[in-house]
Amino acid sequence: MAGAVSRSAGAALRLEGTGTELEEIEIRLLLDGIRLCYGYDFREYALSPLRRGLANAMARENVQSISAYQDRVLHDASCMQRFLGLVGVNVTTMFRDPDLIRCLREEVVPLLRTYPSCRVWVAGCATGEEVYSLAVLLDEEGVLGRCTLYATDLNEDMLAVARLGSYAVDRVRRFEESYQQSGGRGSLADHYSISGRSARFSHDLQGSITWTRHNLVTDGSFNDFHLIVCANVLIYFRAPLQERAHRLFYDSLIRSGFLAVGKRESLLYCPDRDHYEQVRDGVSLYRKTRW
Repeated sequence: MAGAVSRSAGAALRLEGTGTELEEIEIRLLLDGIRLCYGYDFREYALSPLRRGLANAMARENVQSISAYQDRVLHDASCMQRFLGLVGVNVTTMFRDPDLIRCLREEVVPLLRTYPSCRVWVAGCATGEEVYSLAVLLDEEGVLGRCTLYATDLNEDMLAVARLGSYAVDRVRRFEESYQQSGGRGSLADHYSISGRSARFSHDLQGSITWTRHNLVTDGSFNDFHLIVCANVLIYFRAPLQERAHRLFYDSLIRSGFLAVGKRESLLYCPDRDHYEQVRDGVSLYRKTRW
């Protein structure tokens, strides 16, 4: 068994390297098979992070070639779920970008107060920690009651974790400093209760969020939004897929709506970038200026 694991790890290491023409063909066949069998389309994901996720998935499944892994994925739905957990965009933390949260607090919330109701979309929410950050912000500013947050991800397992609103208390406590940097009005602990080793966010926060599966690659818009947040997702996409996502966001925003992306992201591949204005220098928050 140890020898089999070693061979599998070796195959994963080769996959993480430069790769061969045969491996490129195998990857394309694997992604085509996944699209046809499950409807998930990873063909326009950036190759480097995709290869890393695939290497980890192969090592975990103890297979020595991409073709062998494809056979397993296509015949085992649970294997596909494990694949999603490794190649999807699953990195999330609370108040990851305090400057963005502060900008939302100071520049966006005053405008949200002028609407009788508001719709917010957090795309690629993973396990939901950034969604709860936004809910905390809206709650402290007194507008949560008029806002509906739609949080979406392609991975049902991630959404199941997010719906619980419960995280390791030691982990949540580490976000206190970022919360304060974002302009927090009290303590992050004001928004959750502790049971054993878990911190669970309040029912008011949970009740404001609708969690649903949505795939940025294949699905369309489902509402008109005042604010869309999609942070640190687009960097995993190749240029054509970034263009598609940006077009979806643009079409989903009301006029004068806001789009927030990650620190390392921009509107470079946005077909409608001339129809946005940056809200604050150094912050990846943009306001739609035209239809």
